[in-house]
Amino acid sequence: MHNPHPKQLWIHLFERAICASDLILMVYLTRKAEFSASHYYHNPEFTPEENQRIFGKCNNPHGHGHNYTLEVTVKGNVDQRSGFVVDLKELKEIMNREVIEAMDHRFLNKEVVDFKDQIPTTENLAISIWRRLQPKLNLAELHRVRVYETPDLFVDYYGEA
Repeated sequence: MHNPHPKQLWIHLFERAICASDLILMVYLTRKAEFSASHYYHNPEFTPEENQRIFGKCNNPHGHGHNYTLEVTVKGNVDQRSGFVVDLKELKEIMNREVIEAMDHRFLNKEVVDFKDQIPTTENLAISIWRRLQPKLNLAELHRVRVYETPDLFVDYYGEA
């Protein structure tokens, strides 16, 4: 078979030649951000004893704080003109506006509307962040939200099943 592009990789699949540059390559890009917030765990449907038994010291109504690390992973094809999957500046601006400005140095239970009627666990925080980011990202597809509560505890959320 004659190769019109001698420096490109050619792949033979079932007797059909395909140039590797013609394949659509999915790339995953992750951006990190940090924010600090406080919260406490409390379910008004539980008795005080149940809240204490289930949530322990995290049931203190004065709350406790964390320095959260957020990782947002998007996926998409590399734009042939820019070489990017996504405009990094725009992704950073969306993360800052939708998450950092809304949650940094906030008492999640009292200052973030998402947690007015929901316990701000790390699981619920990851879901909330996904719901804030997903409609704003037309640059690439949101793949994963990872929230670290501590260096050895994190939650991954991949969207609705």
